Formats: sequence, structure tokens, C-alpha cells
Amino acid sequence: MKNYKRRDFIKDSLALASLTILPLDILSNSKKTMVRTAHIGVGGMGKFDLDYISSHKNVEVVGLCDIDMDILKTASKSHPKAKIYKDYRLLLNEMNSQIDAVIVSTPDHTHAPASLMAMKMNKAVYCQKPLTHHVSEAREMLKIAKERNLVTQMGIQVHSFYDYKLATLLIQSGIIGKVSTVRAWSPKNWGYDGPKPEGSDPIPKNIEWNLWLGTASKRPYKKNIYHPGMWRKMLDFGCGTLGDMGVHIFDTPYNALELDVPTTIKNKCRKPNGIGFPEKNHVTYNFPGTKHTTETLKWVWEDGKGAPRNHKDLKLPNKDKLPNQGAMFIGEKGRLLLPHFMELPKLIVNGEYKKIDLSSFEESGEITSNPIRDYEKESYIHYHEFIDSCLGKGKCSAPFSYSSRLTETILLGVIAGRFPRKTLHWDNKSANFLEKKAINYLSSTYRTFYIFNSFT
Repeated sequence: MKNYKRRDFIKDSLALASLTILPLDILSNSKKTMVRTAHIGVGGMGKFDLDYISSHKNVEVVGLCDIDMDILKTASKSHPKAKIYKDYRLLLNEMNSQIDAVIVSTPDHTHAPASLMAMKMNKAVYCQKPLTHHVSEAREMLKIAKERNLVTQMGIQVHSFYDYKLATLLIQSGIIGKVSTVRAWSPKNWGYDGPKPEGSDPIPKNIEWNLWLGTASKRPYKKNIYHPGMWRKMLDFGCGTLGDMGVHIFDTPYNALELDVPTTIKNKCRKPNGIGFPEKNHVTYNFPGTKHTTETLKWVWEDGKGAPRNHKDLKLPNKDKLPNQGAMFIGEKGRLLLPHFMELPKLIVNGEYKKIDLSSFEESGEITSNPIRDYEKESYIHYHEFIDSCLGKGKCSAPFSYSSRLTETILLGVIAGRFPRKTLHWDNKSANFLEKKAINYLSSTYRTFYIFNSFT
């Protein structure tokens, strides 16, 4: 199999079927009352995405795609009228005129190839987090979304939850003054410090292994490695703990402080093994200041067993234990703790918890003072927001104009793991590191892979 650059891969994918790319047809500007959706990846998180998207009364699911036939059959039972495919390229080509929006819920390495193909066909796209596997892909998705004025949303449901909206309002209100530091953490371990997987196992009959690999380099199938197991841990497919939990936990500070991308990044972790991400990471970012921060902002991320390490910034009143995952804002007037998740933010001033007055927010209609605690019912909000935006009834809160920059920030920390304890300098304008060796990890070549015929 030969390797292609991203641009060539997308071009050749579009040429697989006879297509007529019409002038931009924004659904929100049409008189349509239904959004016809195609879903790429319908197992795991993809099942949740399918269920919540299809719960909108104005959605018609017309296409389903997955490399796992068992998963595909299960999804098809709930949506028997939808056409089924194993190859997303065939789905998009054959159903082009029948699709309004595409939902991409695949492993990280497939996010950009599938999303960009759909976007170049002028489709609205909902893509799971992190938005891309490489920084160059995030920049390209931002570019295409802007050029074509597409409705887009990154799948980061907590962005629309009450607790996170409240924390954003509190920080922007100046409740703790200008913020100098944010510390965020997760003890989750999506790293792999073990040996290189050797040998091969029989490919299950229900799995199209070549299609799962997609644009990634070819390798043998190994049971409980890659699919359906540890792909988040592997360099070629996932983005580690930072790319999984970091996106969620970084999101509110990033949004509340109105940050862009960092200037320097440093990761204290083990030496690269060429296979998986480190099992423990300690990443320090430095950002240019905003109106909500001091002149510069320091952002510290810790993950893996034992995270976070003891630090005075994280000391809680009454000798309380830190939540398992979360973020702490350190400001001029105090601190704000945002647990992840299902807990309200907590204000800490002079070593004591302080009651938070929400009356001004309630009066302005920004948020109710009666917290929403039913997360099951709240989970649909982010999805329905996307569909409503497709119908011209609002705007998405995590469009690619926002989420691509958040993703870029996350991925810069992931790349820093390749250069332990070395400070990397990022040039936002040129989208390059000053350190030439680090530039090699901003993108990758795409493997071409054979086409799998559609089901009949």
C-alpha cells in the first residue's frame, strides 16, 4: 500500500464514485424541516451519539457505517430504514445527495479523514473529541469549515452541562479576579509502557481489519490490542489520557478564559518507546494573557496513577480530599474548584469555602440558580444543539472554530511527550515549532486502503 498526503487521500476518495459537487447548500438556509444523518462508527461512544442525535424529533437516520458487523447489525435493528456500510467512503459517495449531516464517532485517527471528506461535500459534521489526531488536520478542518460556512460541533457533551456553564460564568464575572494558573488532573491511564505487540491473532469474522486501520500504517490484528481494546493508548491511533480526559477537563478553563494556543509546552514523562503514550504525564503550558488572566497564564496537567501530586494550590478547606478528576483556577482573589463531573464548582477564599451568589446570573437569564442534576436528561442538549443549528434555530457552542484550537492545544501537549523535559516553543502564526524535530509530529502520511463494497 502506498502512502498519500492528506490532500491526495481526500481527492482520491471523492473520485471513487461519480459525484456532482453542487454549490454550497447550507441546510439552515433551506426550507427543510428534517435533518438526514449518516453515522460513521456506531459502537461504543458511537452508539450514544446515534441514540442522542436520533432522539431529536427532526432527525431521520439514513445511513449507518461500522467496520464491526455485529455492532452494525445491532444499530440497524433500531434504524431499519437506514442503509448500512462498512466503508465510510462508499457511504458518503453513494448517499451524497441523501445526507444533510454526518456524525463521526470513530477512533481518533479516523476523525479527520472521514470528517474532511464529508466537509468537502458540504455536509454539516458532528465529530467526537479530540477533533483530530494531528495538529495539521485540526488546522485544515478549521479552514474548510470557515470557507464553506458549515455547521460543525465537536462531541464534548459536558460543554453544555449546567456545572460547566456555571463555572464559565463565574470565572468571567471576576469572582476570583484575574487567573494566573490552572491545574487540571485525571488519574486515568490511557498510556502504554509495555513491550511492542508481537505476532498476530485470527481476525474475527465480524471485523474488517483493513477498514479499521484506515489511513494508519498496516499491521497484524492482535486480540485485545487496538480494537476493541487499547487504541487510545497507542501512538498511531489515539491521543492518550490528555486526548481523552484532557479535552473534557481543559474545555471549561479554555472556554472561560478565552484562550488561544500556547507559546511553550513541556511534558515531564518517561522516554518515548515508539509504541504507546506515557502512563504518567506532567504537562506545563504557558499561554498569552487574556482579559480574564494575568499577563501570562500557566496551565498544568497531570494524569496517571497518583495524579495530581500534592501542591499548595490544590489544598482544600477542612482537609477535604480532592475530587478524582477536575480543575482548579487560581486567581488574585481566591480559587475556584471544578470537579469532573457531576459536582458544582466550589469557591475558596482565604482557605475557606464561600457561598456563591447566583442571583445576578438568574436575573439576566444566563443560568438558573436551581442546579440541574439530572445528567441523563441533560446529555441530549449538546446533540440537539447541533441539529437545531442545522435547521437554522441557533448556533453550536463547540464549533470547529473553537474546538479545533482546543484540540490543537491538547495535541501540542501530546507531542511534547516525545521530547521529555524539553521546552517546546510554538509559533501560532506559522503553525510550527521552533524545534525542528518536533515539526515531524504535526502531521503524517495517509495509507491508501482498498474499497469494501457496500451491502446489498
